[in-house]
Amino acid sequence: MIKQLLKCVGTYKKESILAPLFVAGEVVMDVLIPLLIADLIDHGIVTGRMDVILKLGGTLVVVALIALALGVLSGLYAARASAGFATNLRQRMYYAVQDFSFYNIDRFSTASLVTRLTTDVTNVQHAYQMVIRIAVRSPLMFFFSLFMAFYINPRLSLVFVVIIPILGVGLYLIARKAFPIFKRVFKTYDRLNRVVQENLRGIRVVKSFVREEHEKEKFNQVSQDIYADFSRAERILAFNAPLMQFAVYTCLLFISWVGARMIVATTMTTGQLVSLFSYSLQILMSLMMLSMVFVMITISRASTERIVEVLNEESDLNNPAQPILEVKSGDVRFEQVSFSYTKKQEQLCLVDVNLAFESGQTVGIIGGTGSGKTTLVQLIPRLYDVTQGTVYVGGVDVRHYDLRVLREQVAVVLQKNVLFSGTIKENLRWGDPEASDEEMRQACRLAQADEFIQTFPDGYDTYLEQGGVNLSGGQKQRLCIARALLKKPKVLILDDSTSAVDTKTDALIRQAFREMIPETTKFIIAQRVASVMDADQIIVMDQGRVVAVGTHDELMKTNQIYREVYASQRKGGDDHGAA
Repeated sequence: MIKQLLKCVGTYKKESILAPLFVAGEVVMDVLIPLLIADLIDHGIVTGRMDVILKLGGTLVVVALIALALGVLSGLYAARASAGFATNLRQRMYYAVQDFSFYNIDRFSTASLVTRLTTDVTNVQHAYQMVIRIAVRSPLMFFFSLFMAFYINPRLSLVFVVIIPILGVGLYLIARKAFPIFKRVFKTYDRLNRVVQENLRGIRVVKSFVREEHEKEKFNQVSQDIYADFSRAERILAFNAPLMQFAVYTCLLFISWVGARMIVATTMTTGQLVSLFSYSLQILMSLMMLSMVFVMITISRASTERIVEVLNEESDLNNPAQPILEVKSGDVRFEQVSFSYTKKQEQLCLVDVNLAFESGQTVGIIGGTGSGKTTLVQLIPRLYDVTQGTVYVGGVDVRHYDLRVLREQVAVVLQKNVLFSGTIKENLRWGDPEASDEEMRQACRLAQADEFIQTFPDGYDTYLEQGGVNLSGGQKQRLCIARALLKKPKVLILDDSTSAVDTKTDALIRQAFREMIPETTKFIIAQRVASVMDADQIIVMDQGRVVAVGTHDELMKTNQIYREVYASQRKGGDDHGAA
């Protein structure tokens, strides 16, 4: 776990080394100050020698200024090191997530990944800064001060031998009780993020169903759970302060009582007693700072484990040792394909699928909700790997291709039309970063998007808000289709991607596909039979199985499910027209 984190120090090794070095120098100066004060009292103030007072006083000022400078430098470099470490850690996690398959993302959940990239990384950043600064300063201060205390008076210093084990046992018990609570609270943060994400993404649904109060209750419940867990953990950690105060005051009282008797007996000087007080405070303050580090590490330990889980996660989709770098054609074949999202045989979403299509064919897919339509097409660009069987593209098992090469040649327009904040041009160039303005216009003409884009004052430079909220559903669908077309793919998959456009526009898009991209294999998932009637082959799916394959005319003769869907939609259309 620690090795994984240390890999993220990267280019900030210099700052991570200099910070503790400056801290060590600061500690040396701080330890010298009580010794100089003792000499100043015993050899200057008590004896009344002004030259000694001036000499030792000047030395004290110089040492204090050096300690100040070293403290500032250690803080500066520690801040740079921790910020850089967090940047590298967040970047490495983000890059790891980019390589995750859908299965990996589903396993963590989006909300959990967001929490790990934000809250958890911030916790680890604070812990790292404390480790390279306070966790270095405290042990050094403790041992140097303890050495000086024993050097001045071994007898009085024995009090530390008694008090330190008490503190150690107390801190261990506190951490043991608090850690499980912090581990649980970060999982609750995942729930909080999920509630917020769902609310913001579905805010239109929330308002249309007047469910604001329900959403507030959900949010308040999760917030209350976080409050309750943190309060309980903080109550446990609160024992840290009285434990430390008990140790500090016990030591000071013992040293005061025994030290005063030793001064009277002339076995100790006033300066030595004063310096011993200073060293006692330094010892106990270093222990207090160590306890703070201990608390921070306790909190960050849960975050560290969650971060390392992401870094250690292996994507179940990987390139082969010698990947194929060219997709020769748009031929697609499914051979005895079965699939399960959970990878369990008893929970198959697709069962024994055998299909074959040639380049340039248009393939329609219809079926009820949950019949496996989307699952089937997601296996073509290898968004998931088959559980059993093989998917071939261009005559090659998709698992033998370089992932990037395969997905460059298989364009997918998913059910959820995702657009990003930026101009229309910037969104279109996701399909081809080098696309010219004319190429973008041609793709938009094919997708029947050019006409509405031209009505915008800024045309293709129109700025889209996150998710394309300033566009209608049909406009977003057409832009997503145009973006996919810019890839010039050998296989184009439209997953119910024209559901928000009218039937005339839908027909124009399909006509443009036939005329302008005849060599591209087109898979069209649709709820409307009219959208797939002219397809070369139509797949009818039911409960994860392919129940029929054929043209419209063939299926009307041979498949009852297809006839029923066609009849119900035609009747609905006739009723609508009559109304």
